Amino acid sequence: MTLRSITLGTDEHRLETSALGYGAMSLAGAYGAIGEADALALLDHVAQREVTFLDTANIYGDGESERVLGVFLKHRRRQFVLATKVGIEKGAGVGQRRARGDAAYIREQIDLSLRRLGTDHVDLYYLHRVDPDTPIEESVGALGELVTAGKVRAIGLSEATGEEITRADAVHPITAVQSEWSIFARDVETHVLPTCARLGIGFVPYSPVGRGLLTDSFDPKSLPADDIRQNFPWFTRENITHNAALTAQVRDVAARLEMPAAGLALAWLYQQAAALGVQISPIPGTRTAGHWDELQRGVDVSLPGDAMAELDALAGQVRGDRSFDPRWVSGGREGLLPRG
Repeated sequence: MTLRSITLGTDEHRLETSALGYGAMSLAGAYGAIGEADALALLDHVAQREVTFLDTANIYGDGESERVLGVFLKHRRRQFVLATKVGIEKGAGVGQRRARGDAAYIREQIDLSLRRLGTDHVDLYYLHRVDPDTPIEESVGALGELVTAGKVRAIGLSEATGEEITRADAVHPITAVQSEWSIFARDVETHVLPTCARLGIGFVPYSPVGRGLLTDSFDPKSLPADDIRQNFPWFTRENITHNAALTAQVRDVAARLEMPAAGLALAWLYQQAAALGVQISPIPGTRTAGHWDELQRGVDVSLPGDAMAELDALAGQVRGDRSFDPRWVSGGREGLLPRG
C-alpha cells in the first residue's frame, strides 16, 4: 500500500507527513485492553504501510499511550512526525475532566511528555481543549515559547472554534487543527474548516469512522461495560438502534463499491476535504492490523457522485450529539450541536 504525503500548515511552520496517521488513544485501553507486545506489533504494521504520522496525548491512559510510543520510537524517532497534546486534566474520568491551558501548566506538561516519549522534541504540540478560564492568547503564547525553546516544531489546536482559531493564529502560526469529522459528524464544515482553508492550516480529523460506527464490524450489542463509548450520546440505549440502522446504509454503499465501510468513510473525508480546500491527515485508531488495512484502502479512492450524495444525507439523521458535553467541542460552542 503506497501512501502519499501531504503538507500541514504553511511556510516555516509546515509539516510534511503521510496522508493517513495513526491515533494512539487505543493503545491506552480506551476501546478495550491491548498488551504492550500487541501494541508494538500493531505500530510495526502501521509503519510498514508507510504511515509516518503518530498522534497521542498526555491524558491517554495517564501517559500510557505516550510511554508505549516511546518504546516503539526508541530506535526510529526520525522516521515519524510525532504529535501529542496538553490541556486536559483527568479529574474523575470521561465527562468529569477539566480543560486547562494556563502557561505554567503547559510548560510543566511538555517535559513530562518528552520524558515518556523518550525524545527531546515533538513535531506537533496541540492545545487539547480550549480552557474557558484562560485566554487562548496565553495558551498559544506558551506553546509558541516551546517552539522557540526547541521542544516543539509546530503547534496546533484541538476542538477550537473558527473564532478561536483566528485569534490563536494571530499570536503564533497554527499548523494544524484537530477535531472530530466524519460522515456522521459534520459541524466543523460550518466555521472551522473554512477558517482553516482561509489561513492555510492543515486539518487532522479524529474519529473518522465514528468511533467504530462506520465499520463493517461494529455491533451495538457487544460494547464492553468499560468502553468509553458508553459515555457518548450516539451510543446510548435510546439512540444506538437508530444510529446502527444508518450504519447499515453506509455498509450498503460500501458493498456496492466493493469496499470496506471504514475505507469508504475515509474516502468520503478526503473527497469532502478537497472540495473545501483543506489538506487532511485523518488519525483513526485501531487495535488490529486487519482493521488498519481496511481503513487504508480508502486513501486514494474517488467516489461517484451518487454515493457521495447518499452519504451526505446521513449526518442530519444521526440521533444524539457527538460529545457527552456540547461545550467540550467546537460545534457545541458555536451553537451547532444540540439536537436531542
